[in-house]
Amino acid sequence: MSKLQLCLRPQEDGADYNIRFDLAKHHDDGDISHLPAETNETAMARLTIASAAVALILLVASAEASPAWSDYAGAFDKSLQFFEAQRSGKLPTDRTVHWRGDSALTDGFSQGVDLVGGYYDAGDHVKFGFPAAYAVTMLSWGVLEFEKEMVAANSLNRALDAIRWGTNYFIKAHTEPNTLWVQVGDGDSDHLCWERAEDMSTPRTASKIDASRPGSEVAAETAAALAAAAKVFRHYDSMYADLLLMHAKQIFTFADTFRGRYDDSLQCAKKFYPSASGYQDELLWGAAWLYEATGDEDYLDYVARNAEAFGGTGWAVREFSWDNKYAGVQVLLSKVLLAGGGDGDYADTLKQFRAKAEFFMCACIQKNGGNNVRTTPGGLLYVADWNNMQYVSSSVFLLTVYADYLAETGDKLRCPDGEVAPAEIVAFARSQVDYVLGKNPLSMSYMVGHGDKFPTHVHHRGASIPSVYAVNDTVGCMEGFDAYYNSKGADPNVLVGALVGGPDGHDGFVDDRCNYQRAEPTLAAAAPMCGVFARLAAEPAAAGNSPGYQLPQDTLHVGGTPLEFVHTVTHTWKTNGVDYYRHVVTAKHACAHPITYLRLRIQGLTGPIYGVSATHDKEMYGFPSWLTRLDVDDKLTIVYIQEGPAAKITVAEYKTG
Repeated sequence: MSKLQLCLRPQEDGADYNIRFDLAKHHDDGDISHLPAETNETAMARLTIASAAVALILLVASAEASPAWSDYAGAFDKSLQFFEAQRSGKLPTDRTVHWRGDSALTDGFSQGVDLVGGYYDAGDHVKFGFPAAYAVTMLSWGVLEFEKEMVAANSLNRALDAIRWGTNYFIKAHTEPNTLWVQVGDGDSDHLCWERAEDMSTPRTASKIDASRPGSEVAAETAAALAAAAKVFRHYDSMYADLLLMHAKQIFTFADTFRGRYDDSLQCAKKFYPSASGYQDELLWGAAWLYEATGDEDYLDYVARNAEAFGGTGWAVREFSWDNKYAGVQVLLSKVLLAGGGDGDYADTLKQFRAKAEFFMCACIQKNGGNNVRTTPGGLLYVADWNNMQYVSSSVFLLTVYADYLAETGDKLRCPDGEVAPAEIVAFARSQVDYVLGKNPLSMSYMVGHGDKFPTHVHHRGASIPSVYAVNDTVGCMEGFDAYYNSKGADPNVLVGALVGGPDGHDGFVDDRCNYQRAEPTLAAAAPMCGVFARLAAEPAAAGNSPGYQLPQDTLHVGGTPLEFVHTVTHTWKTNGVDYYRHVVTAKHACAHPITYLRLRIQGLTGPIYGVSATHDKEMYGFPSWLTRLDVDDKLTIVYIQEGPAAKITVAEYKTG
């Protein structure tokens, strides 16, 4: 008797299904043609029924399974993995990228400075400070705009870790008020070697800027990164935020006082990251971020006074990148105007910034009277042949945040080709993201490890050579080229989350490791997309399937920042040779509604605490017994005493009423 078995098995990404028919048999070869008629008919009937069942199951599966290009939450998770893979220095034990090991543990030592840490720039092992600082600025901007969405995706802490890995390095690199180390490694010698970071044999020469060798672009960008990160960490670690802000202010003053192009001072950087737009855009960018982080109008006044001379209100641009910050400045200052900051002395200037921001938006969405950003036949924005994906990523970020700014104020984008609602802007941004993730003429995901078709020959040393945990022997410069760079085999280590340079202007792509213009990933391309992925993952419905544009729903009450923590040490004393500290933490109300339920997570507490009540859950505290709610403008004062470092206080859960 024959038995037909059906196996419907989902693939790992949930997008495809494998079907297997098993004909269990008691006959020699399983061929049913020689069976008696009744048995033959029975078997055929069973096959027909099974086929119908398969068709029905596939119909249901196709309706329920989402294509990989719409898995924005998965893409967000993967993009953070890429930043882990790019880490330099001593790696944490809880890392998720297990094929990487410690590397470059003596960076800067020969020059008397500790420059261990930071990020490798791309497929090489140079730590270029300029694009790295831009990447950290964009990561921070993404958290500031889409924090709740990142909490919903359960990845906020990982995003904060990615930012902190960069800012910790920038703090190290700022050794004096007017000295900033901005590069480790030499691009020329590094590019002559194809070896793992763990095996590096190339020179790790460090380069700095100072008063005699200025570099206003990289200094002002680093100030922007630290200022943006300071605002990110303000609610989570106020002392760290203060430290970041102190460095940001000093570095910006250095950038502004000693003006000069960094690629004139550092020839080693000029070949790889030249400053085509000059340093004025970075000075405006740095000042705008310091205003955003501090609210100090001196920085807004700086921007307004220099807006015309520095090109902020004059440049109408169609790109935003690690080099050209004008569109970013224009959007960031439009936020100030749209949020109600344009009623005073700066209104006219801010309106000019907004006009230029809208030129950029209209050019991207192809409604700028013909003066648009070029697109491929498949619809992808196309700015440059070399690593075009970085421009797609940055443009999509600005489009998404600007749409949210407009939606919050009930406004629209006004283009030469007509008014555009925020929903249309987001729909265009989504189309770009979908293209990147596989909805394109080649059905190719340009994010490595996403979907079932993605680049497998990435221009990246670590990805292309077996891990040090798989091959202990050192892989030398030339051996790496011979055995791995020129290999036709797929990468032994999947560089999950990397955005490669992308297709050419006609939607073509050659998956070749030698194709560094299109197969190499960069920090600058990956960073802006992180926030966008989180934002789209939280969208209630895809544009076009919902009645109108909706901001992400503010219903999540796990994590988030309803309180702003200000941490001070008010007293210290010594008992039996041990130093004790009295800590006062003021939790200021920072949301628009009364807080009716609160759970704080307090980690690293070793002494008595006052002002909160312990719960049955470890490290969890709630309102004190005399308090049942925290009204708008109220504050909660927490006092604790202990030796050693400060405890870490974060919001775990809350409700508003």
